[in-house]
Amino acid sequence: MTTSRLRDQLLAIAVLLLCWYLAALWLQNPMLPGPQHVADKIMIEWQQDRLLPNLLITLQRVVISFCAAMFLGICLGVAMGRFALCNRILDPLLIILLNIPALVVIILLYIWFGLVETAAVAAVIINKLPNVAVTLREGARMFDPELEEMSRAYHFSWRKRLQHLWWPQLFPYVMVATRGGLALIWKIVLVVELLGRSEGVGFQLHLAFQLFDVATILAYSFAFIGVVQLIEWFILQPLDRYAGRWQKGASA
Repeated sequence: MTTSRLRDQLLAIAVLLLCWYLAALWLQNPMLPGPQHVADKIMIEWQQDRLLPNLLITLQRVVISFCAAMFLGICLGVAMGRFALCNRILDPLLIILLNIPALVVIILLYIWFGLVETAAVAAVIINKLPNVAVTLREGARMFDPELEEMSRAYHFSWRKRLQHLWWPQLFPYVMVATRGGLALIWKIVLVVELLGRSEGVGFQLHLAFQLFDVATILAYSFAFIGVVQLIEWFILQPLDRYAGRWQKGASA
């Protein structure tokens, strides 16, 4: 991340924290604890060895679900975008999956398979997969036909087509699906944990909700938001810049 971009983002965060602090100071209501109170709660949860284990459990579910949904969604989306018959057959199923509420999928899988880890992860994958497939389908439809003709004329191997032709054109759509997927998946994971798991950030939010403990709810929420933001800053954005340079070089 460039220094100026990081500075701008940190400034925006500081402004939000200031607004939050002023609102809490004005209301003086336990239902809106101030930033210092929430920060103290984060430290308490950390010192009592509850915050880190639950964060890691939730992060593990996010990573597994994200990787599976991205892989399956990319394969499905590219196939639907490149082959009309595949698109005609699978499009109705994709529309159904897009319109089924996430909560319904989670509840059904818990009822059918029990409150087990497999059902929890599968529910997250099923909820995210159609979004990835739709995005990559549009990317596959936008392939340049002239580049396809050139690759056939020069007898490009499958590997060369993937590396120098398909991937540079698909990459922007992959990044859109990646950012949207990460933002959506961790929210669904929290619902899955709240409804049917006995550990993780979602479960801790469930306990705090029963006690109307807003400080704990915000503490766990902001802790995990911080983890996701670090992933954005130090993994996704550098990957975006690097792959963007590679994309230009590969297309040249």
